[in-house]
Amino acid sequence: MLPAAGPSPGQTCGAVLAAAVLLQSVCVAVTFLYFTNELKQLRDTYSKSGIACLTGEEIGNFIQNLDLIESEDREADPCWQVKWHLGKLIKKMMSRSYEEKISAVNADRALTLSHTDGQPPRSPSNRIAAHLTGNSNKRNSLSPRIDSSPRRGNGQKINNWESSRKGHSFLYNVELRNGELVIPQTGFYYIYSQTYFRFRENENEDSDLLAQIRNPKQLVQYVYKLTNYPEPILLMKSARTSCWSKKAEYGLYSIYQGGVFQLKSEDRIFVSVSNGDIVDMDKEASFFGAFMIG
Repeated sequence: MLPAAGPSPGQTCGAVLAAAVLLQSVCVAVTFLYFTNELKQLRDTYSKSGIACLTGEEIGNFIQNLDLIESEDREADPCWQVKWHLGKLIKKMMSRSYEEKISAVNADRALTLSHTDGQPPRSPSNRIAAHLTGNSNKRNSLSPRIDSSPRRGNGQKINNWESSRKGHSFLYNVELRNGELVIPQTGFYYIYSQTYFRFRENENEDSDLLAQIRNPKQLVQYVYKLTNYPEPILLMKSARTSCWSKKAEYGLYSIYQGGVFQLKSEDRIFVSVSNGDIVDMDKEASFFGAFMIG
């Protein structure tokens, strides 16, 4: 009796091949599952990181240390640029909001102080300003020169200014008395004045008088302040020397000066000039004014 025969070589090779295919399939399936899980974890991590950039996770500490982050930390943080731009924008908005609040507080404080001092903020209805112009139609616009008289100062005071709204002149909450502007409120004022000197030869004039006028002389403009003090106080003075040619038909000079001064309520300011006989009171050439600046 013959023994039972074992598997043939063909069967053995087929079994080995089937086992290898099965093992390979299992490895592929395991590898697929592994990489699928890793990709899911990476996606979740990236999603959380992106949400953290947009929702501000630890953004407060990041903004405080925005300028202290080292370059290595920047490279390690995948959303550093997003955080950096967001932090800069938040800082800018906070700074602007702070400046606006400070400006509002300062404005309220200044308003409170002005009310406390009894000086409410000026509006167009209570502004303080004056601009006086010369009037060539008015005669005897200069007071006599009396240097030794009290409360007159040097030169000849200009009395008759044009103060109505004709032309360029005006008065806002300022009174004009005898050529003097009366200050209504204590504060700082800008005061200005211009005087126009004109010499024109007249054939009917006496030759001695013409020669006297033609002689070089000082043309001076004074701006004075009157207070409770017995003597007027000189605020400004400007001068120049005339030297008119004998061949000239006429000579022209103008003197302008201006400055800021602290004046008190009821102070008075006025203009005096030398050589009043050659002052031209044309409204565009000779003028005087002041306005409150604070």
